[in-house]
Amino acid sequence: MIKWKDEFSIGIDEIDEQHKKIFDIANEAYDLLKDEFTIDKYDRITELLEELKNYAKFHFSFEEEYMLSIRYKGYFSHKIAHDTFVDKVNSYDLDAIDENQDHYILEILEFVVNWISQHILVTDKKIVSQ
Repeated sequence: MIKWKDEFSIGIDEIDEQHKKIFDIANEAYDLLKDEFTIDKYDRITELLEELKNYAKFHFSFEEEYMLSIRYKGYFSHKIAHDTFVDKVNSYDLDAIDENQDHYILEILEFVVNWISQHILVTDKKIVSQ
């Protein structure tokens, strides 16, 4: 389980709320990983990937518009990081996921947790410290 802490806040309420939704998606993946009663998790995994991709696009669009509105100097490198995230989510092989479901849930979870710790705590914090 991944818990929101004040240290994840960047101080922009709407962006912080959107980041909390990414935590929610990660926690759904964690719950699915720990679910011993569901044998076939494939459909739920693909739903989570789709939700993650769609929500990331929504959030990144909002964050990028905000950065442009304040003339944030690190906009282009930040946008590249966002695009890389979406590319990674799109790159998952659904056939491979079907063959090794728990492995891929864990991989997706690790990817999102690393993103949270690196991108939100480091890269996004730079937006407000410009």
